[in-house]
Amino acid sequence: MPEPLDEILRRSTVFRRLSPDDRQRLAAVAHVREFDKGETLFSEGDASDSLYTVVSGRVKVFKTTARGTDVILEIFGPGDPVGAVAVYESRAYPASAVALEPTACVLIPRQAFFALLETHPTLVRGLLVGLTHRLVELTNRLTELSGGRVEARLARFFLKLAHDMGQRRPDGLFIPLVLSRQEIADMIGTTIETSIRIMSRWGKEDIVRTDKDGFLVVDRAALESVAQE
Repeated sequence: MPEPLDEILRRSTVFRRLSPDDRQRLAAVAHVREFDKGETLFSEGDASDSLYTVVSGRVKVFKTTARGTDVILEIFGPGDPVGAVAVYESRAYPASAVALEPTACVLIPRQAFFALLETHPTLVRGLLVGLTHRLVELTNRLTELSGGRVEARLARFFLKLAHDMGQRRPDGLFIPLVLSRQEIADMIGTTIETSIRIMSRWGKEDIVRTDKDGFLVVDRAALESVAQE
């Protein structure tokens, strides 16, 4: 049997602080939608008609520069809200979102969402607590990825990916996420040349291998040591 929507919402950072009754109210107006790998959830400039929450899979949020290149802003996984700020402010999505793999999302129509907020104050309080926790998580991530040497930032980035989605294998932790060297550079705020140099050396030293379907963290201890520099 399909999992009840209120249970799916309970696993989300934003909705987990709601009371069971309030989660059921949201579940009554929500639905699950599935996206294929590479399928667009929404594009920059689209009206923010729905609040998306990832149930399974991964979503890349990015902006396209004037030169036509994509800059990744964030990668969201199960339990994460996508495009929430735009929905709350009733403005167009400021970036685009694409499924990095087969992905399922809970969609809550914006009008129904705000109607519930206006009639159930307990829902508002629960959301404020959830949003505060989400803000703390994002602030901690920004701190982790913005300070110290570039190699240390890259090590922390891969350790986070390994923690969030790592699949244990006999030879290490596999991260089922395909990222170009440019995308890696964008995620930690460095140049593609630096990204290429570090990833090449890590491959030769058997710390992190690049695979056609993702990355394999072979020597986690070495990665943790670099992350602390």
